[in-house]
Amino acid sequence: MANLVRLSLNQATTQYWGMRETILGCAEAGIGWIGAWRHKIEEIGLAETVSLLRSHDVRVSSLCRGGFFPAPTLAQRQQRLDDNRRAIDDAATLGTNVLVLVCGPAPDKDIEAARRMVEDGIAALLPYAQERTVRLAIEPLHPMFAGDRSVVVTLRQANDMVERLHSEWVGTAVDAYHVWWDPHLDTELARARGTILGFHVSDWLVPPPDHLLGRGYMGDGVIDLPRLRSCVEAAAYSGPIEVEIFNKQVWDTPGAQVLQTVKQRFVDFV
Repeated sequence: MANLVRLSLNQATTQYWGMRETILGCAEAGIGWIGAWRHKIEEIGLAETVSLLRSHDVRVSSLCRGGFFPAPTLAQRQQRLDDNRRAIDDAATLGTNVLVLVCGPAPDKDIEAARRMVEDGIAALLPYAQERTVRLAIEPLHPMFAGDRSVVVTLRQANDMVERLHSEWVGTAVDAYHVWWDPHLDTELARARGTILGFHVSDWLVPPPDHLLGRGYMGDGVIDLPRLRSCVEAAAYSGPIEVEIFNKQVWDTPGAQVLQTVKQRFVDFV
């Protein structure tokens, strides 16, 4: 059961739990980490969240989410940078040094221009991220989300950005659900050595039951998670491993039961 030391519950897995329920539930289940979402924190406020985390000895592995940089006007892009700076502040206050970036879709049909907006936006944030000692994790999403969530859809694209930005304050978040299919994955994971800031796990169900809410428990799908974990660890990542499952059937299950399943599947299949 030592494997559970690195287990983190991403709040997307227990979507109907608020922040208080998440912290208390994880403490009761012996899960020492959570992947926090900003809208969950807003429900009770940052100060109350920090107080609960400290009193129950639960830590935050990452904060989600920053990003969504592309916008049709300069003023709107500036507003999004301002919101990202607030997210960086929140991450620092929570005691995590990782802000996950879901980079955002194109505001029109020019996907390459949108990718430039993403990179420019991250570059603009780096001095503030360094000041607050928070690292920015570019999370490539599966290509099916290019139209509505992120124009960064491969680990190669994320690695390219990290190399061009050339800062210790930016890296990548590797989500098994989004990258498992990539024929260049092994090469890109090795290339990302030392810059992987987060690792998220779930499983790819066959057939996928839903475009967004189709993730499964580890072991219920086709992803070779132990092999992927080995590759991620070979790339020098040894931090928390977040279980992030978007699935309404999981959400409709009592939270305490979900946590017990997550723990067992983590031991058995990760």
